[in-house]
Amino acid sequence: MEELEATIRGLTEELVDANQRIRELEQAREAEEEEESSQAEEAKSDESKDETDNEESSESGSGSGDDIIVA
Repeated sequence: MEELEATIRGLTEELVDANQRIRELEQAREAEEEEESSQAEEAKSDESKDETDNEESSESGSGSGDDIIVA
């Protein structure tokens, strides 16, 4: 009977450790996903800013139609 109780205690400790490790991994994954989404939002914001800057510079250009487009 003592052997069975010791086995149960050991398995319970392993289960607690496994659950703790799972929580740590989930938190790390969530933090990584938040970082990726914030980087994506930042990139999108930078693209919008660049597009706005490009529109403003083309509107304030010389207007002579001498723009050179390089492909």
